[in-house]
Amino acid sequence: MTSATKPVGSLNKFEKFKAEKDGLAIKSELEQFAQLGWEAMNETDREHRLKWLGVFFRPVTPGKFMVRMRLPNGILSSTQMRVLAEVVQRYGEDGSADITTRQNIQLRGIRIEDIPDIFTRFEQVGLTSVQSGMDNVRNITGSPVAGIDAAELIDTRELVQQVQDMITNQGKGNPEFTNLPRKFNIAIAGGRDNSVHAEINDLAFVPAYKDGILGFNVVVGGFFSAKRCDAAIPLQAWVTPNDVVDVCRAVLEVYRDHGLRANRQKARLMWLIDEWGIDKFRREIENALGRTLQPEAEKDEFNWDKRDHIGVFPQKQPELNYVGLHIPMGRLYAQDMFDLARIAEVYGNGEIRLTVEQNVIIPNVPDSRLDAFLVEPLLERFSINPDPLTRALVSCTGAQFCNFALIETKNRALTLIKQLEAELDLPRPVRVHWTGCPNSCGQPQVADIGLMGTKVRKDGKAVEGVDLYMGGKVGKDAHLGTCVQKGIACEDLKPVLHQLLIEQFGARPRQEAVVSS
Repeated sequence: MTSATKPVGSLNKFEKFKAEKDGLAIKSELEQFAQLGWEAMNETDREHRLKWLGVFFRPVTPGKFMVRMRLPNGILSSTQMRVLAEVVQRYGEDGSADITTRQNIQLRGIRIEDIPDIFTRFEQVGLTSVQSGMDNVRNITGSPVAGIDAAELIDTRELVQQVQDMITNQGKGNPEFTNLPRKFNIAIAGGRDNSVHAEINDLAFVPAYKDGILGFNVVVGGFFSAKRCDAAIPLQAWVTPNDVVDVCRAVLEVYRDHGLRANRQKARLMWLIDEWGIDKFRREIENALGRTLQPEAEKDEFNWDKRDHIGVFPQKQPELNYVGLHIPMGRLYAQDMFDLARIAEVYGNGEIRLTVEQNVIIPNVPDSRLDAFLVEPLLERFSINPDPLTRALVSCTGAQFCNFALIETKNRALTLIKQLEAELDLPRPVRVHWTGCPNSCGQPQVADIGLMGTKVRKDGKAVEGVDLYMGGKVGKDAHLGTCVQKGIACEDLKPVLHQLLIEQFGARPRQEAVVSS
């Protein structure tokens, strides 16, 4: 079934407009949209079809669009970062960028009249935002230290690029995969610490040895949604690196042609696996491949605790280092982006990497330049040694820019964490994730402490609140956390977290810590 083919069964409104016109066709209309202005655009084009090109109408900021990039493996050059900075700079206080939990960047404050010129600038430096929204494969994640980690098993960079090229036709757009039943996430892990959160992807490749050969065990079906959250399960298959692109294609073809479409709340890949069973699902993948898959390896190589890559670390290349910078809440402004491009060129080789924790890595810093790098004023804002709560803090966009969010997240999260750090001394980082709604873009289920936005009643009024999740684990033996308390008003949250950090995570009041030391 191609993207323009009418799906079988009853059509919801999304399937109807997808059947009417392929999302990529809207590219030829961008100049017209720029002249018309956002208010005169067809509503379906403006609010839905533009997403096939990575352009998102934001109802909470009318006329100011968001553009979501595609950055395979979370890697970009200083030249590319500078172009993104120039785009953000156009819009003054309205312009900003967010690093996402998929090693990606989203640009905010964009005007529709500028999109044709912005896309031209992207193309000039090898950037694309194609197929980054709606029912497409999202940014493909890989090891953030691929090719430079002394302990890595597989360099994921080329594999991730090959998969993206297959899905997007080298960034030109590929109608073969623009009409999936729902969005789709792919991750390729290259190390022992599960840096990509394989368990929350629809399709993930986990390093594993079989008969002395290094390849991947395959897991499928992981996802978060308002309706349901599930960890990925084994496909019961092992593949070589040379098989990865073909397996991705086969899984996408099966999902495209057989996935459930009638109810968008039950359309992610796991719902199809539930209906078929894993054995039938695997057989269909094998049919699409035209060959039998090998049984999975007895064990995978996820046997390390998760690393956050913040700090200074020697690379496998002699006399070179990578430096991980903590970006509070993943939020960047134009000058930040220019500064990151500059230090990547001055101290490294011009390469910039992003992590799923919304942070930045500058690789290839020679020993001889390291001391000068570490006294750069930029590192006062983007620390290599942040406090334990700030260090592992992750947040979705929240109500500031997202119409789905039930609460404001980023500013509230950072303010609250700073207050708690002023009061408490913690023996180790605690991963706190905020998400503004049950769609779980902030991934509270993988956190030590997860906070999901909701509305609660207090003194007879509806106020912003959170549901509390605990028990998420990343790295080896990863598993999802569960909701342990519902309906905490945000204004009452601080004492709850204060006590929780003391009882569950070994925090001590700072006065007590000072006295005992």
